[in-house]
Amino acid sequence: MTTIALIGAGGKMGFRLAGKLKDSRFSVRYAEVSEGGRERLKSGLGLDAVDTATAIAQADVVILAVPDTAIGKVAGFIEKDLKPGTMLVILDAAAPFAGHLPDRPDLTYFVTHPCHPPIFNDETEEAAKRDFFGGVAAKQHIVSALMQGPEEAYALGEEIAKIIWAPVMRSHRITVEQLALLEPGLSETLCASLLDVMREALDEVTKRGVPREAARDFLLGHMNVLGAVIFEETPGVFSDACNKAIEFGKPMLMRDDWKRIFEPEELEASIRRIT
Repeated sequence: MTTIALIGAGGKMGFRLAGKLKDSRFSVRYAEVSEGGRERLKSGLGLDAVDTATAIAQADVVILAVPDTAIGKVAGFIEKDLKPGTMLVILDAAAPFAGHLPDRPDLTYFVTHPCHPPIFNDETEEAAKRDFFGGVAAKQHIVSALMQGPEEAYALGEEIAKIIWAPVMRSHRITVEQLALLEPGLSETLCASLLDVMREALDEVTKRGVPREAARDFLLGHMNVLGAVIFEETPGVFSDACNKAIEFGKPMLMRDDWKRIFEPEELEASIRRIT
């Protein structure tokens, strides 16, 4: 039986993963250093935590459910105890992209990340509708990359990814470099920044006298219909007035060179700040 060591099993992300893995076909060891995390595993899932050395001994797969800033330190700490052929599963591209993983050609590195539940979906259950992060009740897509290791290792990594991020719809295979373009590039540097600007705009029209609830309802409703047209979720065209507003609005809001956030040097600088 394939043995998985889950490092950081009592943390916020690790606890989510532990709940998914406990009933899987795999033999799982749950490593947690904090007393609070150990108690959370025991009281919440009925699982007993072990120390890191015990967890990784002869493990086939080691999942690092630790913060980006700790990936390099933890991976370096356990490197000497990993047998050749062990698969390290990392839940974000930042640390692998930044070169924080050990220089061990005999290890397999598999990187996976959820897309999170899409805005346009067919969820009908209330629990799924309110599961914005995903991995609880709402369906989501995922992306994964085999950074190094034999080609046949991808199937095992994807199987584990589909378990920890379940329920999963589409599973996309990409590269670590492409994942870095998606995060932090597309999702955080771009999308999160623009959404934060939209929230500031909501504050501004509220200051100018629009009732906040009315402004929020108006903005979110228009995000829905405008997004559906722009991302081709539904056929449709904008009015001439809307097209004019976009034509004159984008130069006021966006620098001419904004796409440089996707250039390798900009991504590297962003990831250095994260890690």
